[in-house]
Amino acid sequence: MRQTVLRIFLIVAAIVIAIPVVLFIVLLVYPRPIDNTPAWVFEGDSSNIDYCELPVLDGKGLLAKDIPQGHTPGCGWVKFPQPILRDCTEPLSHGAADLRGLWQQAEGGRIGHVERIEQCGNRVVVTSSGVVHDLTTDGKLSGASDDVSPLRLGPFNFCIRTSATTEWKNGKLEFYALGGPKVVSRYMQGDELLWDYPSFGTTRMKRICKLPRPTYRLQSS
Repeated sequence: MRQTVLRIFLIVAAIVIAIPVVLFIVLLVYPRPIDNTPAWVFEGDSSNIDYCELPVLDGKGLLAKDIPQGHTPGCGWVKFPQPILRDCTEPLSHGAADLRGLWQQAEGGRIGHVERIEQCGNRVVVTSSGVVHDLTTDGKLSGASDDVSPLRLGPFNFCIRTSATTEWKNGKLEFYALGGPKVVSRYMQGDELLWDYPSFGTTRMKRICKLPRPTYRLQSS
């Protein structure tokens, strides 16, 4: 009886250990999508842009669907990219809150965090920390981000696949890992942008107009 219990325990323990290992391997080797990000996104100097002057969404320019989905280059950009939706003037979709702008950590959460949020139509692009997440906000897998993210484990650096869908819920932009469990929320509270992330808690951010020079280039370490 004792041997049977021990055998069952070992089998269960092996399965529990194997699941994250297998998932990690899949995320590491799964092929990336075709990258149609316009070349100009990673050219030029985005530090000269005044991010407090938001584009006018009057419908006179491109629609969200007219602009190819953006992706993170390699395993992370080394120079802050140009705004992907700069020529899009499609009004925000029904139920969307306006989160557009350049934001910097002011209290709590991830110290020193800076991110840029672009929106038009049902599209949102979050650029931060070496990655570009470009998604639609209808919750559909067809509009999910199909991207990568750098991951450090001890002295080793890895580049793993990531994917998420987004959807507006009561004024909050909710992010769902692989279209499943909710992992991230972004929403306005007064003049501040709040970012709820499991690893860091809630990061409260203030609007800034220019890229801080120390965060202009991603530091590889």
